[in-house]
Amino acid sequence: MASMKLEQGQNWKQGDDYYRIVVRERLVIEYKAMKDPVAKDGPHHKVTKKEFCRLIKGAELLPPGQNAAAPEE
Repeated sequence: MASMKLEQGQNWKQGDDYYRIVVRERLVIEYKAMKDPVAKDGPHHKVTKKEFCRLIKGAELLPPGQNAAAPEE
């Protein structure tokens, strides 16, 4: 399995949940958990990289600049 590169600003979709990396440090990830990525409302969490990788296992990395659920017209 190829390793993934976590970067600040990435949006991940896991089921009905969305996660946005707010701060990426060497060993720590701060992310925002959201139900509605367009509203961008959600609590901030601070976890280790390992914990974040477990959280997003099987999740879909959304393309840069795509605001998650908002379809392009």
